[in-house]
Amino acid sequence: MDFKMKCVTSVICLVIVLLTNLHNACGLAVMSLDIGSEWMKVAIVSPGVPMEIALNRESQRKTPVAVAFRDGERVFGDPALSIGVRFPEKTFMYLMDIIGKKIDNPIVKIYKKRFPYYDIQPTEDRESILFKHPDGMEFTVEELLAMLFKQAQEIAQKAAGQPVKDAVITVPAFFNQAERRAMLEAAKLSGLNVLQLINSNTAVALNYGVFRRRDFNETPTNIMFYDMGAGNTVATVASYQLVKSKETGEVSPQVTIRGVGFDHTLGGIEMQLRLRNYLANAFNKAKKTDTDIFTNKRAMAKLFKEAGRVKKVLSANTEHTAQVESLLDDKDFKYPITRAEFEELSKDLFLRVTNPVEEALKSANLDLNQIDQVILSGSGARVPKVQQILLDYIKKDELGKSLNTDESAAMGAAYQAAYLSKGFKVKTFLIKDANIFPIQVDFQREYEMEDKTTGVKTVKRILFSRNNPIPMKKIMTFNRHVLDFEFQVNYGDLGFLDEFQIQVLGPLNISRVTMAGVEDALRKHMAEGTEYKGVKAHFRVDESGILRLEESESVFEKTEEESPESKLESAFTKLGSTLGRLFSGSLEEEQNVDQPIENKSDDTKKSDDTKKEEKKPQNETKEEPKNGTETKKEVKTVTVKEPLTSNQIFVDLKSLEYEFIEKSTKKLKDLDEHDRARLAKAKAKNSLESFIVETRDKLYRDEYEKASTDEERNNLIQKLSEVGEWLEYESDDAATEVFKSKITELKKMTKDLFERVKEHQDRPEALKALKDMLNISQVFLASARNVSEDDQIFTEVELKTLENLIIESHKWLEDSVKEQEALPLNKAPKLTIKLISEKVGNLDREVKYLLNKARFAQPLKKKAKEQASKTNESAKNDSEAETIVAENTTAEAENANVSKDEIPPIESPDVVDSTEEEVSLPTGADTITPSPSSEPVQDDEHSEL
Repeated sequence: MDFKMKCVTSVICLVIVLLTNLHNACGLAVMSLDIGSEWMKVAIVSPGVPMEIALNRESQRKTPVAVAFRDGERVFGDPALSIGVRFPEKTFMYLMDIIGKKIDNPIVKIYKKRFPYYDIQPTEDRESILFKHPDGMEFTVEELLAMLFKQAQEIAQKAAGQPVKDAVITVPAFFNQAERRAMLEAAKLSGLNVLQLINSNTAVALNYGVFRRRDFNETPTNIMFYDMGAGNTVATVASYQLVKSKETGEVSPQVTIRGVGFDHTLGGIEMQLRLRNYLANAFNKAKKTDTDIFTNKRAMAKLFKEAGRVKKVLSANTEHTAQVESLLDDKDFKYPITRAEFEELSKDLFLRVTNPVEEALKSANLDLNQIDQVILSGSGARVPKVQQILLDYIKKDELGKSLNTDESAAMGAAYQAAYLSKGFKVKTFLIKDANIFPIQVDFQREYEMEDKTTGVKTVKRILFSRNNPIPMKKIMTFNRHVLDFEFQVNYGDLGFLDEFQIQVLGPLNISRVTMAGVEDALRKHMAEGTEYKGVKAHFRVDESGILRLEESESVFEKTEEESPESKLESAFTKLGSTLGRLFSGSLEEEQNVDQPIENKSDDTKKSDDTKKEEKKPQNETKEEPKNGTETKKEVKTVTVKEPLTSNQIFVDLKSLEYEFIEKSTKKLKDLDEHDRARLAKAKAKNSLESFIVETRDKLYRDEYEKASTDEERNNLIQKLSEVGEWLEYESDDAATEVFKSKITELKKMTKDLFERVKEHQDRPEALKALKDMLNISQVFLASARNVSEDDQIFTEVELKTLENLIIESHKWLEDSVKEQEALPLNKAPKLTIKLISEKVGNLDREVKYLLNKARFAQPLKKKAKEQASKTNESAKNDSEAETIVAENTTAEAENANVSKDEIPPIESPDVVDSTEEEVSLPTGADTITPSPSSEPVQDDEHSEL
């Protein structure tokens, strides 16, 4: 590659790097979203800002999971809750409890019982949940969650000050495959790029470990996290220890989820509902009205909100009073309640508190003696009765309360988001999560019965067992299928779940997979010396806990002669395969599903023996060479893989159709644009209203009265009144542009008056600045003229220039002040702030020039003497050099001791141009010094930009 091409390539590479860095700098921030049944918390990581919780519009650290639609407006968070009290059927809440579930799920039935005012219908294609709004709108749970995701994204972007698209989102540990896929579909509708779905219990465990990484060593430390939230409870056994990476050799801390126990319906909301019903019964018993409060949805919504407040207060107090104004039929309600009464309402719930702990220990094959600490998390764990039951059960001195129960999951997910992002360098903290629900593969296989007839039986093989670490890969081989076939992916043995939990899990059949192209692959590759090894299906449970079929293929092994060149190529292939497995980042196992794993059949043994025999001949010659020069031929086994066409159809919950996604995306986009237009209109309307109020107030102040005429003020007051009346009575249907045009018109009318007032207010300060500058300039000039002639560094021209400028500025100031004082205040001023600033700038610039010269310049006389001395010394040196050259030339000629005829002629070099052009440098320019080396600079062929 020549020099020019190298330069072009380097410049292109540099531009690409700069553009990449610019893109990264503009989009480095990442976010985490911990979304629960009742609240969501958003955390961000951005350049210069460590992990922190992002505040919402109300400057709160957590936002209610609620979205409301009323009068054509959509609101989120606390405003949505306020609407929910008055119009509960128009506010949708607790959506995480029903995401990814079908209409007949037990949790959905409980949800409908808790909130009877919702109109819930099944979707036509998926039999999932569809909310029908009283105003005729329809929303799926995925669409409502997508709106909340978008709202969380806006919170993150406002806190980060830049666009944020990458996110890690928490989900409950017991979410099944359908629920996890539904979460990703909701995120896709919102436009978020999900780096990972992380289990909320894992995020809490990560947050705990990150700040205690120095406390861990090679010995496992077992911690139990007990997380009781609003909707559910999860107990987790996590082990911390230092591990050495096989790939890099680096020692890093690692958290491993050993066991998980959960209760789908044990949480704060169930306690709140019971307290609500208790208060409702108390109101009915008071006989304040003939209306049954249970029939009034608005009154029940008010009581539900009050029950939540009372429940929080009773966590810290033994008694409190519930009170609601105008609860029903304009009747107020006030009722005292004690903590003991509240605990009696939920006594059956408290009996279930320790069940998740028992399940987690059993799943982890540990007992309480092996647990170093039990740490609380979640808002429901603040209930004193819950803490007391746990403390009595674990038989320890105290419960761990070192975590922020509201924010630990969000902060742990934020750390993982930064780790997964390419824009941040984060200390490694490894995570080994657990697959809670076992997954198996079921397929049909023919077999020969005793009466020589063919029967069909269902074969079941475990793909991912319970508590398998994830992410993990598995390869399943179907070695008896020679035709296209299909198989089912189902949940495995669920004996550790009770009947209700199995029903909540939903359909046990996850997906149906069809394999096409098997027969064609056999026809293509089967020949002499070829052995069919079956169909391999590559499964993977990724970091989000979602099962994926990544690829499928038919595999054949062929034996052929090997040349020395192919041996070298084979070695590189094996090396690449080894490196690929080394850096894959997840575990990989392969199993043959047509044979039991424990007891191999004759076919399997035969296959193993065949492999041994195939390996053995590789170091033996197939044919003895006839002479020493003939090349030896060796036999090698070549694996041939033919990709198959696989189609996975989800049965538990169908994926969203393309048409539905397009329709939903447009619906959400229209809602976003409507919100932006509404906010812009509200902002313009508020700006106009504020301008009218502020201007009216200003017109009655002394400074504005003096700076305006009566006619001018009257015209402005009349115009303000006119616009104010329009704003109050006729502006409801006006467009945003109308508000903007009216405020522009008012600003144009008031511009001259406001500028006059500002000039009069700021002029005294500006005049003071000019006078101060004149004083400074005069003092500096006097000091410069008092310097002795020998030490003077300024020329007379420079000093005279400053002196003239000071005199001119003084005269201008006196004349301008007199002229301005003669003008009335309601006239346009002639002594403006701009003119004064220009005079100050001229003086400042001249003085600074002289000050900068004084820092480096020498006295004028001393500088002249040095220059004369240098000139004389240079002339003297030139004369001495000529004398020395002449003497040396004569001496060389005498010492040569040869005749003139013997001296060879001296050839003069070719002279191209002997004329030298004199170049004049500008005054003050640096002297150009030639390079001390006369050798040309060579380009380094291997240099890099």
